[in-house]
Amino acid sequence: MLYLAMFNWPWLLAAALIGLAMGWIAVVHRGQGLTNAMMQKIGVFLAALIIASALHLAPGRAGYWLDLGLILFAVYIAGCAVGSWLRNLVVSRDIPAS
Repeated sequence: MLYLAMFNWPWLLAAALIGLAMGWIAVVHRGQGLTNAMMQKIGVFLAALIIASALHLAPGRAGYWLDLGLILFAVYIAGCAVGSWLRNLVVSRDIPAS
């Protein structure tokens, strides 16, 4: 895992910056969200990918791409969370209770 971070740090930085930007601009939610069933399916799929990565079920190049994809996804999601949090700190308006 350390090798992935050292060798692919520019891609990890790019994923973090893109996540930060997307988190900053995507705070306002106007569309329909995903259903609970779809969220559960996505969660099961991601859990299966993480388990496959942890158990090294995908050998060679496929395993490398799986690990890299999961790390890039995690860094992107973390960037989205930080971007949303920063926008909330900077742009939020407190309306006094009357």
